Amino acid sequence: MKKLLLLAAITLGCVHASAQETLTLNTYKGTDLSKYAGKIMNVSVNRYIFNGWNTISLPFSMTKDEVDATFGTDCSLEKLVGVENDGQKVKLNFQNCKEEGIKANVPYILYYTGETGSIKFSAENVLIVDGVSEVTFTAEGTGETVTMGTAKQQTAAQGLYGILAVDNTDAAFVNVDQSSNGFYATRCFVRLSGGNSKLLSTNHLTGKEEGTTSLKGLVAPGERVDVFNVSGVKVASQITEADINRLQKGAYVVKGKTFLVQ
Repeated sequence: MKKLLLLAAITLGCVHASAQETLTLNTYKGTDLSKYAGKIMNVSVNRYIFNGWNTISLPFSMTKDEVDATFGTDCSLEKLVGVENDGQKVKLNFQNCKEEGIKANVPYILYYTGETGSIKFSAENVLIVDGVSEVTFTAEGTGETVTMGTAKQQTAAQGLYGILAVDNTDAAFVNVDQSSNGFYATRCFVRLSGGNSKLLSTNHLTGKEEGTTSLKGLVAPGERVDVFNVSGVKVASQITEADINRLQKGAYVVKGKTFLVQ
């Protein structure tokens, strides 16, 4: 009986040790997450962050408090919520979203005020989510389609645009030199349907309401439009202004422009 109890204790100890297994992310070449997907694990991350704007995407979620603890309370976190044609350039509209924290595999831009270098941090008991995520918007008038995606593994730079560390003050997305190493894992890129990055500009919306437009005048009487949420997911197809006003309160995107239903 004692041997059986001892064996049971050893077995329980192994289960406990397995539950505390730590996954170390490779933020350069990438990590095969297929065998970890759907598991609750501890995660260790060592990511190089530049002073200024960076791109980031992680295979697990973090709360606002965790983001602040990791990157500093002065950091900013923004996501792409729409694009629009200002007559000369395609403007990328990024909206402050730190209050909702980081969601697994969503592409973000992150403003870091600390010293450039490696940041080591860990997350305990988080759900590992495998895969990549993209958000796509089309600029009215030009028809230019802009997609922001994530690099799960090191990705070749051809045809993609990113934020260069040497000029990241304004989060400008520019063509990445083909002689470079491309995009390392946990970074994000922008892909265009045509044109070049000289036609891109970045606009920062600093709050839920700032930078939003009025629905009136955006949708003509009787016009039917597609409506997206600020993550780029279509929530309604070909509906009228009256239908839009019946949507749940919140921020939405029509024709690449953000507005509020109140």
